[in-house]
Amino acid sequence: MDAHMLVETTVPSGLPAPLWFVEFFKVLGFALHAAPMNLWYAGLVLAMLLQVRGGEHGRRFGSRLMTQMPVIVAFGINLGVVPLLFVQVAYPKLFYPATILMAWPWMAVIALLIPAYYGMYLYSFGLREGGTMSPLPRGAGWCAAVLFIVIGFLFANGFSLMVNVADWKGIWQGSNMAGAALGTGLNTADPTLWPRWLLMFGLALMTTAAWVVVDTAWFGRRESDSYQRWAPGFAWKLFSVGLAWFAVAGSWYAFATWPEGVSDAMFRGPLVVLTAATALAPGLPWLLLLLAWRRDAPISRPAAALVGVAQFAVLGINAVSRQIVQNIEITGYFPDYFRLADKLKAVQWSPLVVFLLVFVGGMAVVVWMIAQAMKASPELSE
Repeated sequence: MDAHMLVETTVPSGLPAPLWFVEFFKVLGFALHAAPMNLWYAGLVLAMLLQVRGGEHGRRFGSRLMTQMPVIVAFGINLGVVPLLFVQVAYPKLFYPATILMAWPWMAVIALLIPAYYGMYLYSFGLREGGTMSPLPRGAGWCAAVLFIVIGFLFANGFSLMVNVADWKGIWQGSNMAGAALGTGLNTADPTLWPRWLLMFGLALMTTAAWVVVDTAWFGRRESDSYQRWAPGFAWKLFSVGLAWFAVAGSWYAFATWPEGVSDAMFRGPLVVLTAATALAPGLPWLLLLLAWRRDAPISRPAAALVGVAQFAVLGINAVSRQIVQNIEITGYFPDYFRLADKLKAVQWSPLVVFLLVFVGGMAVVVWMIAQAMKASPELSE
């Protein structure tokens, strides 16, 4: 039994939009989703640890982040709809079989997300009450942090299994009854799963570090001068940890788990430039944070914004690289997949126009909401 027996490819249905449109919004949507998602993926655990061992300023940042977290999670979940939508549009014959094989863990994401969301709210409300926090909201905060990490692991399973067609047969054989898939499989035997999951956590640590200075400069001007001087140094140290984590996990992923076809494409020819840019891009926000720390002064708003833009570019470059690798993996199984999908497209213009209008309008609302939050955070009076 080979891949072509597991995926029906004889009657291509085409795409409802040009392939470039689908992949562009998949990548853009994932980058937009990854920015807030990183903050709850690594930021929640960090905030909880800072409450225990963070010192005065560390505890203050942890409290600030957890107070902001309900809005951050709301943004991240809604922005996550865009890449998930286009994954299903582009790869339905890969996405749906993979998520059927792990149907129960995949559906468990919803069951885990609800208590994680409520746990985060409980902790946030506990902070607003002041004084010593009771065990219930504190425990709820830790549960939320753990549950969001588990959710990330399940998503990594689903999207890595989508392109790991070679293991579908083994997963099905190990989790079926009378030939019917039980939906209990996971992609844990895939050597790419673990470094990909850890790689994302390294990116999340770096994004959280960038948020430290963005939050301080744009939303935390009421904080003390000592806190504002502390923030760039803490951000640089946290970013350095994330950068080292990213380097180790990325090296493991690229050098030890990429199949021959992927490594040949990504380490040779024009794509080697993208590979190098993906590896080196985090150096720019790291350097900007180092310069801000060495100034031994509160970071300015333009400097903090530059750090934020640089980190978003890091996420964007990683999203582009991941898309290219995914395409190579898919064409390794089905050489004509993208040629047929693009050639036989049946463009549905009315849904595309509606999507674009809603997407632009939604992003405009997000920008307006952030602007209102900034207006509510004036600088300290002299």
